[in-house]
Amino acid sequence: MLLIGAIALAVFVLPPALGLAAVTLGIVVELGEVAFWVRFLRRYRVATGSEALIGATAEVIEACDPRGRVRLRGEIWRARCPGGAPVGRRVTVTGVHGLTLEVEAQENGKGPR
Repeated sequence: MLLIGAIALAVFVLPPALGLAAVTLGIVVELGEVAFWVRFLRRYRVATGSEALIGATAEVIEACDPRGRVRLRGEIWRARCPGGAPVGRRVTVTGVHGLTLEVEAQENGKGPR
């Protein structure tokens, strides 16, 4: 946007020498801004898919003995917990098989988040 403003200013208002300086400055600022945002945003990798669920904490809403249901990030999932988990217990996702989560009960997993 700054580049477009600099070009318009250079063409319509400024003398040729200052117009060239304004366009050059606009190009440098735009390139610097792009470089900054590219470098800054590379720090944050978006985790998607089933691999993003592994390690997440869910809450049991239907007793898992060994099959039940859990709420994870506002969604209700089928779950399988070999050790069993009562309603309200927090569990950790250890795997994903289709639309069923493999979970393990946490040590102190009782209570609201």
